[in-house]
Amino acid sequence: MIFVTGGSGLVGSFLLPALLAQGHKVRALYRQQIPAILGSEKIDWVQGDLRDTLALRQALAGVTHVFHCAGLVSYAPQDEQALQQANVEGTMAVVDACLEQPGIRLCHVSSVAALGANTKEPEEEKPSSEFLDENAKWDLGAEHPAYATSKYLAELEVWRGISEGLAAVIVNPSVILGPADWARSSTRLFRYAYQEHAFYTPTTLNLVDVRDVVEGMLRLTLHTTISGERYILNAGALPLQEFLQQAAACFHKKAPTVAVPNWAAELIWRLEHVRAVLTGARPLITKDTARAGRRATTYDTTKVQKATGLTFRPLTETIQWCCTGLRPN
Repeated sequence: MIFVTGGSGLVGSFLLPALLAQGHKVRALYRQQIPAILGSEKIDWVQGDLRDTLALRQALAGVTHVFHCAGLVSYAPQDEQALQQANVEGTMAVVDACLEQPGIRLCHVSSVAALGANTKEPEEEKPSSEFLDENAKWDLGAEHPAYATSKYLAELEVWRGISEGLAAVIVNPSVILGPADWARSSTRLFRYAYQEHAFYTPTTLNLVDVRDVVEGMLRLTLHTTISGERYILNAGALPLQEFLQQAAACFHKKAPTVAVPNWAAELIWRLEHVRAVLTGARPLITKDTARAGRRATTYDTTKVQKATGLTFRPLTETIQWCCTGLRPN
């Protein structure tokens, strides 16, 4: 029996059908409503909260492998506590439940945000870049987005479990692309292109296909005995302008043409912060999203390729696939 958290999320919604297709018995956690995914009727659904340790212990009875996909992705300042609860406390509960079931193997979905990238703001006239692999160190003295910090602290919980005897691997995907809810996570990028907005920021995105993320997880967890390692999952980088141009072309829409300079983005996020404080509304842009991707980052995926033979789909192919799945009828 295989147990999955986050079955209604992007990764989980592709992982569950993949597990069923391979003939595995699957149990999955849900909070409010069973997600409508392929093969849902074949899954042993368990209702409960991720931090409900009693429910987790019961759900892990007879389980051999756990895929911990649940988590919150947000850069909104008001979600800092929710990030701590979902990503850190939720992972703590999963690790503790796994430790009580000898022989369980865990795959934890983290993020490249937890790798400890250089957070010093680059000078606009001197673009900088950096190269990161799985050995990147987290700078405890630097300022990090709350989301990145929550993923780093969640990883520490997994490393704690490993030190106590838990067999576990960690995957660190970049921005995951897949056809999903327009209003959630990375899929909002496609909605932005579809709505023919005029503006874009001169930033770079590191991206990966959700199908490749799932395949990497399956190979590392079910087909190796590796433990105590983490693996970057990333297909490559694209300037945001190029991504939006490709997505707009797929939708037969007009692509953004007006670049927003960094100084303007700095002004906008401050105004949005004031608006959010005064009205209680969520900001359209935050300090973290305004500054994300200004430093070009190259992620080395040699480690996962050597361990599993995984190859990543070209980003052009992924963008086409997503647009086809998202295009309204």
